[in-house]
Amino acid sequence: MSDPVESLRAAVEAHPPIDSREVASKDVFLAELDRLPHPFDERYGPVHVTGSGVVVGPRGTILVKHRRLHRWMQPGGHIEPGETPEEAAVRECIEETGLPVAHQNDGPVLIHVDVHEAAKGHIHLDVRYLLLAPDEDPDPPEGESQEIRWFGWDEVEATADDSLQGALRVARSLIGTPDGPSVLD
Repeated sequence: MSDPVESLRAAVEAHPPIDSREVASKDVFLAELDRLPHPFDERYGPVHVTGSGVVVGPRGTILVKHRRLHRWMQPGGHIEPGETPEEAAVRECIEETGLPVAHQNDGPVLIHVDVHEAAKGHIHLDVRYLLLAPDEDPDPPEGESQEIRWFGWDEVEATADDSLQGALRVARSLIGTPDGPSVLD
């Protein structure tokens, strides 16, 4: 079994950034991976890796209104002991949406890297994966944000947090167009 941190490093190094924000995030991300002794574990300090998902389906994409930040964002969160970021992304998205989301059949697709300040002074080194969901209404459990819904692709650009714009452009390009393939087929 390969080292999860080294696997993540290789994936981030190979990932082509979509804009200047992601170029800067990728540089910080890789520098922090070199510095942090336990990058997946939030207990070791305020800077840590998180996993999130850009959840797509026939209706577009799902956003959750963050309860503390009051911004429309992708579901995701902290990595539990023994998890990889791609596993955390799926678990967190299932927990926050109540939907059976999953990676594509051929495995996880890293679509975006973002470094941002989170609540309580934490710095999240967020890796964002493309996740697929069925055409069902989100049903988050009690304790999760109840402000969650599907957004059409044109509508989401005007609603989503600025830090998510690059990831949404990549996701939209991957789900296909009338002229191209779709991961939803």
